[in-house]
Amino acid sequence: MAIADLVKTTLGPKGMDKILQSTGRGRSVTVTNDGATILKSLHIDNPAAKVLVDISKVQDDEVGDGTTSVVVLAGELLREAEKLVNMKIHPMTIIAGFRMAAECARDALLQRTMDNKENTDKFRADLMNIAMTTLSSKILSQDKEYFAELAVDAVLRLKGSTNLEAIQILKKPGGSLKDSFLDEGFILDKKIGIGQPKRIENAKILVANTAMDTDKVADIEAAEKQKMREKVQKIIGHGINCFVNRQLIYNFPEELFADAGILAIEHADFEGIERLALVTGGEIASTFDNPESVKLGHCKVIEEIMIGEDRLIHFSGVEMGQACTIVLRGASEHVLDEAERSLHDALCVLSQTVNDTRVLFGGGWPEMVMAKEVDELARKTPGKKSHAIDAFSRALQAIPTTIADNTGLDSAELISQLRAEHHKENSAAGIDVITGQVGDMQKLGIQESFKVKQAILLSATEAAEMILRVDEIITCAPRRREDRM
Repeated sequence: MAIADLVKTTLGPKGMDKILQSTGRGRSVTVTNDGATILKSLHIDNPAAKVLVDISKVQDDEVGDGTTSVVVLAGELLREAEKLVNMKIHPMTIIAGFRMAAECARDALLQRTMDNKENTDKFRADLMNIAMTTLSSKILSQDKEYFAELAVDAVLRLKGSTNLEAIQILKKPGGSLKDSFLDEGFILDKKIGIGQPKRIENAKILVANTAMDTDKVADIEAAEKQKMREKVQKIIGHGINCFVNRQLIYNFPEELFADAGILAIEHADFEGIERLALVTGGEIASTFDNPESVKLGHCKVIEEIMIGEDRLIHFSGVEMGQACTIVLRGASEHVLDEAERSLHDALCVLSQTVNDTRVLFGGGWPEMVMAKEVDELARKTPGKKSHAIDAFSRALQAIPTTIADNTGLDSAELISQLRAEHHKENSAAGIDVITGQVGDMQKLGIQESFKVKQAILLSATEAAEMILRVDEIITCAPRRREDRM
């Protein structure tokens, strides 16, 4: 529960950030309000707390957003369960009640989802709203319309695939966040060598991971040079006009490439190479004896561009049409790192929403809808289970309560107003943190992905169940090594 309280203050549009300082050498500092990033960095001894850290990691991998909500909800469920255990209700009864409540809550959400996948303009507006809602609690909240536009454009280019590898995020310090832009194609953070063509059209690219260095000892050098010359000839024989290598290319082979009018790029980092091969449709080669088996990459134009002070190589018109690069600018490395995390969350949520197009309102609305239905179920259920179902309903209201608390509003007053609003038919009421009152989520355009909410609900319930089933923690003795003598 201490873990849930730690990340609780980062929830919602007015949530605060945390500075994480590492205890290792260099004392590196991270500024973030991403639940998963905070929890990953914690050093935790309590095994039950590790379960909470794990669910936030899974939430981050699966849907990208909702990492804080899932921990807060699981923490509240445990807090409610503790009260019930103290009332001498058996944990298995509580779990059975939680199960019924989770099913009921999920059904309540399913009935209230909206789906605009038939109408592309409306669906794009939904995606924009979801992106702005996701970004509003992050560092990018000042320019959220701008970044939402970037993220939606990037995701719609993927045409429904959830492979975010095709979207490259490049961070360049300098300028302001507003200077960030989306560029189609692929940008490699390298300079073009001396005496080589600065622009190539209809490029045939060979992506390789091979040693291109020669020995310096006089007698060996001649033989090495000859060997290197043969190797370069083999590479040129592939009919390419651009050669990208992961390892260094020494001066001698570079001269040979320049003479042949081939652009040679050395020391491209491994991630860059893998992504370049994926985007241009080539494969990474390490031997060059049979050119017919090597798959070359293709793109329309390779040229050098300037971003800020730096020169980079830009590949446009690549084979994989949906590939693009988002270039982030910002005041410092910390700002850029946090901007990248925020944007990554938005991209994950959007790519999931493109696949599962159902959306909900945000701002505490889904939790109130679920709490209302679960409350009614508790009244109908006989026996001790009804206590557990009632507790589940209270735990669900913790998320809107926390959003209100973080905004500095009177949460008790707001939640009771919300509850009254939700007893009207088809209400779209949620917390409007700007005015500090109950607002209409439909007018404000605050929307969330159904997939994210469902993942939060199910993961938190399962984690709470798992911890409730435990009655004591046993520390095991380390495994004995058998004597091999």
